[in-house]
Amino acid sequence: MKDINVLVIDDDVDICGLLQRFLERNGMKVETTFSGNSGVKLLERKKFDVVLTDFRLPDLSGIELIKRLKATRVSSEIIVVTGYSDVRKAIESIRVGAFEYVTKPIQPDEILEIIKAAFDKSESRSSTADLPTTETKVPQVKPKKSSKTYLTPNSAYAKDLDTNISMVAPTDFSVIILGETGTGKEVAAKSIHERSKRSNKPFVAVDCGALPKELSGSELFGHIKGAFTGAISDKTGSFEAANGGTLFLDEIGNLSYDNQIKLLRVLQERKIRKIGGTKEIEVDVRVIAATNEDLEECIHKEDGFREDLYFRLNEFKIKLLPLRNRKSDIHSFANFFLEEANETLGKEIKGFSDKVEEKFEKYYWYGNLRELRNVVRRSALLTTGEFIELDALPQEIVHPSQLGYFEDVAEVSDEITDLKSITEDAERKAIESVLVKTNYNKTRTAEILKIDRKTLYNKMASYGIDV
Repeated sequence: MKDINVLVIDDDVDICGLLQRFLERNGMKVETTFSGNSGVKLLERKKFDVVLTDFRLPDLSGIELIKRLKATRVSSEIIVVTGYSDVRKAIESIRVGAFEYVTKPIQPDEILEIIKAAFDKSESRSSTADLPTTETKVPQVKPKKSSKTYLTPNSAYAKDLDTNISMVAPTDFSVIILGETGTGKEVAAKSIHERSKRSNKPFVAVDCGALPKELSGSELFGHIKGAFTGAISDKTGSFEAANGGTLFLDEIGNLSYDNQIKLLRVLQERKIRKIGGTKEIEVDVRVIAATNEDLEECIHKEDGFREDLYFRLNEFKIKLLPLRNRKSDIHSFANFFLEEANETLGKEIKGFSDKVEEKFEKYYWYGNLRELRNVVRRSALLTTGEFIELDALPQEIVHPSQLGYFEDVAEVSDEITDLKSITEDAERKAIESVLVKTNYNKTRTAEILKIDRKTLYNKMASYGIDV
């Protein structure tokens, strides 16, 4: 393996020094800088395989830094370092393009493992890209792994989900997958692809939320040399790269209105035209779209989601429940992730203590399966015995908020008869309770509930909470 070039961004000089010495002792080339803006400038001049950045910088947040780097087409993989109080924001950073996040205190084995995984991804992309590193990269075909990458627990919901995937997979139906961040939308899409007649063809995943708006058309449909400033050679777009296989469009709601029109035309005519080009190229691609938004609601907003595109994509719909609504599946997923961690870390941990399993069932799981996987992996790293105990868990799980998001169902109104109503009733009660405790300070309420003010206002309006 060649040297891994790492850029560390942290305003704490001591942390930068410690990380630089540790990573250099492990054969890496490391440079450090102390602000987000200086990091952006350095990355514009020099190529790094991996960027390791603190989430809280004096001039930019982790989210802002990632968006800046994506907008300037930096090809480095980004790892965000965060405290447990910022886990939800760290999960958001993955949504906008980060490779992974790690929590403080940093564990040596964990950070080495993640940096090497990020480097492998960066190398894979660079070796197959058809443009210089200053260009937006062609979405990479993700090879099908020989080992099973998904799990079907024994709950009725999980079995129904697996049945739906099995039914739609052999068809050419377009599919919309709905679910919160971290619920496994891409895993479900891969499962559909792997059970389809296209399984030996490419699976190309594109995160529409991480695409710079001005380059999303080029990313999807490609461009020819000279089509715009910076187009120094022809580019193969996602549709052409996925020809014969499956194109997974994550966070489809982030596509601009113009690109929605182009996407609809491609779905109807099965032809693409590169930006700046005149030749039409026939493509045979199955599209699976995913979103954490309510697209039907977005249809009615100005410059929202096109209704005709929604119905064209919505030939089959799959809804993934958040992990907090799948309590009976948590144990199965935790054991699956533990097997994965044992293999990666070379350990033989047998399972979880009863107290740990109890904490897992009570926790809210803001980041869903992705958060559970990260917690299990980190806990396995810290465990020296046969079972994972409470002292290996993050404090936010051992001592969760006392808000009681999901109270005992017996306390919920008798008029409620379905899971959605139970969830909404519990959420409404939590918001009202915190508003009272904060003397109706909406900023403080949003902080305690770990949502932004806009989301709080929307939920208050939805539930008819009038302050």
